Amino acid sequence: MSDTLTKLTYQTFQQGKNYFALTHKILSTRLMNLISAHERQAIPLPNELLLKAQQRLNNLLEVDWQDAERGVYPKSLLFDIPWDEFFLYYPAMWLDLPQLWDRAKHKRYQEFSADIDTSGYPSYYVQNFHHQTDGYLSDFSANMYDLQVEILFGGSADAMRRRILAPVKNAIVETLHATSLHQREIRILDVACGTGRTLKMIRAALPQVSLFGTDLSPAYLRKANELLSQIPGELPQLLQANAEELPYLDNYFHAVTSVFLFHELPATVRQRVIEECFRVTKPGGTFIICDSIQMSDSPEMEPMMESFHETFHEPYYKHYTTDNLVERLEKAGFNVIDTQVHFMSKYLIARKPA
Repeated sequence: MSDTLTKLTYQTFQQGKNYFALTHKILSTRLMNLISAHERQAIPLPNELLLKAQQRLNNLLEVDWQDAERGVYPKSLLFDIPWDEFFLYYPAMWLDLPQLWDRAKHKRYQEFSADIDTSGYPSYYVQNFHHQTDGYLSDFSANMYDLQVEILFGGSADAMRRRILAPVKNAIVETLHATSLHQREIRILDVACGTGRTLKMIRAALPQVSLFGTDLSPAYLRKANELLSQIPGELPQLLQANAEELPYLDNYFHAVTSVFLFHELPATVRQRVIEECFRVTKPGGTFIICDSIQMSDSPEMEPMMESFHETFHEPYYKHYTTDNLVERLEKAGFNVIDTQVHFMSKYLIARKPA
């Protein structure tokens, strides 16, 4: 297939994902308004803001294509959808909607099934983030998560995740050039790895490196093991661990990544996690954060950020939007901090001094 045809296919594919996500949101809202005693009123966003958001999305997809075209990762990654899981779990999303909306309506933000043991977890973690059933602590939640997040971001969640791959690969290539190491001797850690989707992408970009992942949720780690066992290469080493106290030696990893974690942490915990990531990163190594945009870099998106924390129950998000992550990284000891913005995500690429 020619590059022109492949790009057209990719653009059509992404437009289809975007249209599907938008249609799902409209239909689910109308359905729940029909069966709910109180109609849920969405605050309309200005057309100018929607046009800006669309342009940002278009820019994201162009960068996504360009990175694939120049070999940062295989083009097959652009079309990676687990269709079997989609057809299996999408109907379950609709069946779960009534209790999700009821929980949101009555602001029951710490509601878990009776068979879920919530003891031993930090209090900030025991939340129904996004109002999702069982928070992050059930197999049902783990099975729903990737589909829910892809719909939440209009089909762009994977494209935003892939923006960490170029800086990760650049850092590793630089390390390989500067040392006598082989790729298999390179160690990369993904903090709060969730269902393993980011680790799967890193494996596609760097097939021989040794991958590690931590997460607080046993259910999400089970899902990650299931996903990662299906792809070629050495199985990543996954551990249940709190990011505030990573179970690794000092100066152990050549690169550390964290995707969509920091907006779900209280401010003091954000600093502790950054300091832990600094501790386990090798001198000269790289730490990459992918998370939500902030007021400082995307003031034009303020209406979206203002409503997000209430609409999706993100209790620490509002403070996050004004937090100075560069300052936090520098306080921990990182330097040479580069920042990027792609659609609704912000990226901080920080180097630990050699």
